[in-house]
Amino acid sequence: MASEWCIGIIGGSGLYAIDGIEDEQWIAIDTPWGDPSDEILCGTLAGVKVRFLPRHGRGHPITPTELNSRANIDALKRAGCTDILAISAVGSLREELEPGRFAVVEQFIDRTVHRPSTFYTSGFVTHVSMADPVCPRLSDMAAHAISDAGGKVAVGATYLAMEGPQFSTRAESRMYRAWGADVIGMTAMPEAKLAREAELPYALVGMVTDYDCWREGEAVDVAQVVGQMQANGALARAMVANFIAALPQEREPSPIDFALDDAVITAPDEHDPAVMAKLDAVAGRLFG
Repeated sequence: MASEWCIGIIGGSGLYAIDGIEDEQWIAIDTPWGDPSDEILCGTLAGVKVRFLPRHGRGHPITPTELNSRANIDALKRAGCTDILAISAVGSLREELEPGRFAVVEQFIDRTVHRPSTFYTSGFVTHVSMADPVCPRLSDMAAHAISDAGGKVAVGATYLAMEGPQFSTRAESRMYRAWGADVIGMTAMPEAKLAREAELPYALVGMVTDYDCWREGEAVDVAQVVGQMQANGALARAMVANFIAALPQEREPSPIDFALDDAVITAPDEHDPAVMAKLDAVAGRLFG
C-alpha cells in the first residue's frame, strides 16, 4: 500500500540548515526520553514533507557522547517521518576516499560505550535485526543525488563509530583499517540502531573531511575538519535538494516499516505498561 513521503533529515557537522524549505517553522517536540538536540524544522521541499534536525543543535553545542539519540529519533517519528536521511562528517581510513568525497554507508562497527542504545528495556524486550543496517532504497537514491550535484561518491562504505570526543590514536586508526572500516565518525551509532527500532528506513551519507591519522604525516585537527566541512556544505545541500526532487510520487512500503513484527520476545502477559507508554511513538503500531 503506497503512502506519502515525509523525510527526516539529520544534519551533521557542517550542515545546520536546508535551502529552499517552504512553510518552514521550528517546532519543539517533547519525548519520553528527554529533549532532542534542537527544535525540528518542519516544512516542504519540492512538494515533499521534510523534517530537519541539526544533530548537534544549532551552533554545535552538544558533544557526540551527550547526543540524546533516543529523543532525536523519537521526535522525528512523532513529527511524522517515514524515512531518515542522515548526513555526517567523517574521517577517511582509505587512500581513495579523499577529503571532499562523499561516502554512502552500508555497514557499521560500533565502538561507542557510554550511550543508551535501545528504546526497549525489561518489560518489553525486543531484538531487531541489524544485519543490513541501512535502507538500500534510500542509499541508492542518495548516491544518485550526490552524483547529480556534481559530487564524487563512493558506495558500500563501512563506518567505524568511535566514542570520542578525542580523535583516534595512530594504533587505533591502523587497527580500524585492518578491521575493514572505510570511514570513521562519532555520531552514527546508536542513531542507526534506534532508527531501525523505530521502524524508520535510514541512510547515512558521510562527508569526508580529512584522512584519519593512520596516514603517514597526518594528524586530525579541528581547523582542518571545519574548513573541509564548509567546503562540503554547499554540495550536501544540493544533494538533499536532488534527493527530495527525485523521490517517487508515492512511497511504496519498505520491509523496515515492519522491523518489529518478529522482534518482540517478551510474552504479552509480561508487558510492562509503564515501559509501553514510553514507546507510543516508536512502537505504537504494535499496540493499536
